Amino acid sequence: MKTILITGASSGIGAATARHFQAQGWNVVATMRRPDSAGDLAELDNVRVARMDVTDPGSIKDAVAAGIDRFGRIDVLLNNAGYGAYGALEAFSMERIRRQFDTNVIGLMEVTKAVLPHMRKNRAGTIINISSIGGQITFPLGTLYHGTKFAVEGLSEALHYELEPLGIRVRIVEPGMIKTNFGGRSFDFAMDEDLQDYAPMADAMGRLFGKLASNPSSPETVADVIWAAANETGDRLRFRAGADAVDLLDRRKAQDDATFIGGLKQLMQD
Repeated sequence: MKTILITGASSGIGAATARHFQAQGWNVVATMRRPDSAGDLAELDNVRVARMDVTDPGSIKDAVAAGIDRFGRIDVLLNNAGYGAYGALEAFSMERIRRQFDTNVIGLMEVTKAVLPHMRKNRAGTIINISSIGGQITFPLGTLYHGTKFAVEGLSEALHYELEPLGIRVRIVEPGMIKTNFGGRSFDFAMDEDLQDYAPMADAMGRLFGKLASNPSSPETVADVIWAAANETGDRLRFRAGADAVDLLDRRKAQDDATFIGGLKQLMQD
């Protein structure tokens, strides 16, 4: 029986993926900052809920050890924990800037480093990093969020080279707009009322997001794609999740910068 370790498993994509893999007969190490928020996930067979804050190295080490102790091995690591910071760069304190990168990038690398010795010893394993359409394209006021997701794309692709000879695969999953709490506790918006020069852009971003999020996919849709990524035996690196992700990323690939960005600007105005 295989085992997956999931970060950010208390809700949204992480919780849906934990339930999907458990239903398929896998062991699941479901990690989250507050294990008391696991709900009935903690009651499922072959699920080990463990505390992990990806910005706390001690909790990462303990959660990985707990998973290996319970199930004997970790076959798949899903780096899912993260949140989105949007707003004018000037409106963010350096503390909030560092928190965004510490969670979405440094934390991801810290968890990966904690699992790699185990996978390297086994000469097997798969690391799946949750990126976003925002790792290939950008939206207004997303300097921090897109900066982290572009970083996830780059580090994942580079990591693929060094781990493939060791029998360890790397996959990138790029969801589009998803029905999660990304707009709630997983969303950090900064706007300083003294920076009114950016107010029109904030309004434009609201219009754009409203159009793009009119028909979001479910977390279960992403869980299905993650399942496919975990079981992929070929060389495929990137997996898109959601019809909007396929459409937007196809357009981005086919169009030059001016054409694609111009199209988004038009959506902001209409």
